[in-house]
Amino acid sequence: MDESVDVLCERQGEAGLITLNRPKALNALTLGMVREMRRALDSWAQDPAVTRVIVQGAGDKAFCAGGDIRQLTEDLKAGRREDALAFWREEYQLNIVIKRYPKPYLSLIDGICMGGGVGVSLHGTHRVAGDRYLFAMPEVGIGFFPDVGATYALPRLPGRTGMYLALTGDRVKREDAVMLGLATHAVPSGNIPGLRDALIAGDRVEAALSQVATDPGPAPLEGERETIDTCFSGGSVAEILARLDQAAAGGSALAAKAASGMRTKSPTSLNLAFEQVRRGAAMDFEEAMRTEFRIVSRIGDGHDFFEGVRAVLIDKDNRPGWQPAALDQVDGAVIEQHFASLGDRDLEVA
Repeated sequence: MDESVDVLCERQGEAGLITLNRPKALNALTLGMVREMRRALDSWAQDPAVTRVIVQGAGDKAFCAGGDIRQLTEDLKAGRREDALAFWREEYQLNIVIKRYPKPYLSLIDGICMGGGVGVSLHGTHRVAGDRYLFAMPEVGIGFFPDVGATYALPRLPGRTGMYLALTGDRVKREDAVMLGLATHAVPSGNIPGLRDALIAGDRVEAALSQVATDPGPAPLEGERETIDTCFSGGSVAEILARLDQAAAGGSALAAKAASGMRTKSPTSLNLAFEQVRRGAAMDFEEAMRTEFRIVSRIGDGHDFFEGVRAVLIDKDNRPGWQPAALDQVDGAVIEQHFASLGDRDLEVA
């Protein structure tokens, strides 16, 4: 495999095969990768010889751990705002292309799938989870927000599990992913190369999957659904925390862990994520993506994104100094402003 190319897009048999090829960076997305994927997908959509698309990540650690967040914050800090916004604009447009794609779009996820990796997999028709599958949307922990279509996808997960994932950033393994619908099939890691070969050879997609798909086993979150639904149906972040504290006092380890974790996150991001999930339930996919571009266009005007990236990714002291530091100090008007139209700068949806 050519290690000098960040993403490989090639025709193999009946498949358009996309390989995210930055294993040392956990296959994090760059603008160049987004553009190359878009070019390939647009071409293959019109090519009758391509009957399905397969997306995979190079290496054995990650499918895709997200966007290149450090580069994006550097661009914003250096005043290269338009460079950063170009990434998010084209990434979100790529997410729309994937959601609308006219052919089977299969992601082979055998490792970390977070942030931007969710955006290039979750909206396709098939998400195949290998043994090492690990999903999370941990953005509220770096002063950001769950984007790449989470505004649409999370409210549509069972019960209040989407709100739970948005506000806690908790990691989801394969068993829970299949139960929640984040993954469509569980396939042992050792069987994924054979599945890929069968898909390339032109085997019917559902038949090829049924040959290797397995029951992933019991989902730990299934037994926590009542607690999650009760607590995360609160009418505000503060109310959700109060319900979690009450459940924790009653002996719920999940509630105690969720409340403790949420109290380390950016209060502004928690409020943004809460509003995303609340509002997103009534949005179509394109409206959700426009909403996310409105939020991301303003995220660089605040403090917490830069501070979160510093604390978690750069200095790694994991001691962010959020501003404001408490939920009751977050100005509702500031949150509302993030959702306001950008006028002629709104995301273009072709």
